[in-house]
Formats: sequence, C-alpha cells, structure tokens
Amino acid sequence: MTLLANPFRKTALALATAAAASLTFSVQAAEVEVLHWWTSGGEARAANVLKELMEAEGYGWEDFAVAGGGGETAMTVLKSRAMSGNPPSAAQIKGPEIQEWGELGLLGELDEVAEAEGWDELLPPTVADVMRHNGSYVAVPVNVHRVNWLWANPQVLAAAGVEMPTTLDELFAAGEAIREAGYIPLAHGGQAWQDATVFESVLLASGGTEFYQQALVELDPEALGSERMIEALETFKRLRELMDADMSGRDWNIATSMVIEGSAGMQLMGDWAKGEFTAAGLTAGEEYLCAAAPGTQDAFTFNIDSLAMFRVEGEEREAQQALARLVLEPTFQEAFNLAKGSIPARPDLDMSGFDVCAQQSMDDFQRTAEEGGLVPSMAHGMAVRADVQGAIFDVVTNYFNSRDMAAEEAARRMVNAAQAAL
Repeated sequence: MTLLANPFRKTALALATAAAASLTFSVQAAEVEVLHWWTSGGEARAANVLKELMEAEGYGWEDFAVAGGGGETAMTVLKSRAMSGNPPSAAQIKGPEIQEWGELGLLGELDEVAEAEGWDELLPPTVADVMRHNGSYVAVPVNVHRVNWLWANPQVLAAAGVEMPTTLDELFAAGEAIREAGYIPLAHGGQAWQDATVFESVLLASGGTEFYQQALVELDPEALGSERMIEALETFKRLRELMDADMSGRDWNIATSMVIEGSAGMQLMGDWAKGEFTAAGLTAGEEYLCAAAPGTQDAFTFNIDSLAMFRVEGEEREAQQALARLVLEPTFQEAFNLAKGSIPARPDLDMSGFDVCAQQSMDDFQRTAEEGGLVPSMAHGMAVRADVQGAIFDVVTNYFNSRDMAAEEAARRMVNAAQAAL
C-alpha cells in the first residue's frame, strides 16, 4: 500500500505543483501596466477604483504613475519605453497624439470590445472619432472636460451690482463695475497655456463653432488671417484691462483661489477649477457660480482624457480588453469624474449624484453633440499636433503681452505658423 501510495503522492504533488505554477503564470501574465499622470489625491483615488475593478475580475494591475500636471514627463518616459520595444499595456494619451502613435503601428485594436459593449451607440461621434485610428478603436475615453467655463464669486458680483455675464460686451461691462467696487475683475495666470485657454473661448464667442473649426482645427489660412480673426484678437487683448498687473507666471489654481477668497470676481478656466472650489468646501451654484464662457452657450470646447492601448499578445491582451471595457462602465465613470471635476464620457449615466455645474455640463455636452457645437480644445491638445499647438501658443502669448504688436501682425504670424506645420 505504501509502495503504491508514494508514486501516487509524487504524481499528485507534481500535478499540484504544475497547476500552481500554471496559475501563478496565468495571474502574472494576465496583468496590465498603465502609464498615467493622475497623481493628485482625488485623481489617484479615482484611478485606484479602476485598479480594484480589474483585480475583482482576476487581473493584475501594475501602476505606472508619472507626476506632472500636463503629462509632459509621462510622455517622455513613454517615448523612451516605446523606443526600447517595451511600452506599457495602456497609457494616458489624448487627441492628435493618439493618431501619431497609431501611425507608428504601436497601438492595438479594441474593435471587439467596442462592438460587444456598443461604444458606437454610447459615445457621441465627435468623441468616438478621437478614439479611432484608421477606423478602428485604439483608445477609450475616461472623461470629458469642458474648457469654456466662467467661474465667479457671487458676493463679489453682488457688491458690484452685476449678474453673470452672458456675452463679451456684458463681460467687459461687469468687469468695469467689479473694478469700481474695489476688486480684480478677472483672475488670470500669465502662462502661455492659460492665455491660449482664454483666447480660444474669445475666438469661439466671436466667430462661432464653424469659424473655430476652420481656424484652430483645420488651420485654414484664410480663417487664420481673416478680419474675424483680427477682431477676435483685439477683443482678447482688451481682456488684459480686466486683469491685475501681478498675473505673470501665476499658476491657474492660484488664480482660482483669488476668486474663492473674494479678491477677484471671475475666472475663465476649464472645469478642473471646480476641484479647487470643492476642496475649499464651497457649494456649486450657491457659494460659487459657473456658466459657459460669455458668448459660447451654444458650444462645448472639450478636452478628453483617454487610455490608448499598445499592441500586446496573449493573456495580457485579454487583460487589456477587460481594462478597456471597465473604463466605460458606470462604476468607474462615476467615481473618476466625481473626483476629477469632469463629466462621464458616456452621456447616458445618471447625473443626480453630481453638482449643478456638472449637470449643466452634461446637458450642454449632449445638446451640442446633437446640434454640432462640440469642438476640440486647441489649448489642451485636442485639436492639433503638439508642434502646431506650441507655435500658436507663442503667437498668442507674445501678442497678449506685447505693447506694440498689432492684431494684424499676430494673425499673419498664425498663418505662417500653420503653413510651416502643414
């Protein structure tokens, strides 16, 4: 009996060891490495929800977080990894950069999961198009930021006897009243990307969505050098009169704090500013106000964070497909966007748990998606390549801070910058 049992036990032990090794290999292989720059407190907690969802389905998650607000450092690391032939499973990439990575042949297709989950029906076409390369899904959106927002301190507005402005003329009139009441009318940080953020909202208000598309997305020379562009530049320059002299180099969140503390009345900034108001314990619609940037009520300038998927094989691809599916499921969409200040990428979710600003943003997102008012943000990397964006930034900020440059000259430089890039 003992003689027979020993070989059995050895065989059983061998099978168990092999099974354990196979299971260990399976768990290790079915893992995703995700590069991102969601490193602030709320963002990190929101990203952790996705990790927990992956782990609940039996997949591993290797967090590859690279600090740096705009993702420049993360992109440098990603390029280094990709050039060495070792890219992560997924990376936070957005806008035209998705197409650039796709052209290199490094992105993997998500069409199978997209079809199974009905992404074409869930996502507005404008958003879905950003996620595709050569007709195939290669990325999945995690949120939608609205860039064309105006934020205000209601106590400052009341002290000046003004309402939230809805047109550019009303913005200038309200600004003068706020200054006369002893406050800074418009909080701003003198950095190139902040100048560009304000500029694109002024252009949208002055020229409308079709002109915005022609100028800042299609880079049409006629639009860039037109009288309408010159008028928009002149209006943009006038906004300096509503800002304080100490704005140079100021970070955006410091400008938001000026509105929170009541030293300034208003700020033109994307909905990430809402995180500052929330952190200060203020209630949307009561202790701070939000509205579409004056003159842009019929438009929605979007900035989308997304995860692009790199080419992988075997069980890592299986885990990658699960990651793509989970990103668009309600659990993650709600948790992430409540923390981020943005709205879910899919418009069909229940927004009752979100504040009034987010609810308005979602309403406007759906409406403009149907009416054709969704436009990609040039200032936030959604409209043009990084080199073109940089060239436009240079023109906009140099003009804004110049005492001598005429709007006609700035328009001419925009045309030259666009033609050099094409």
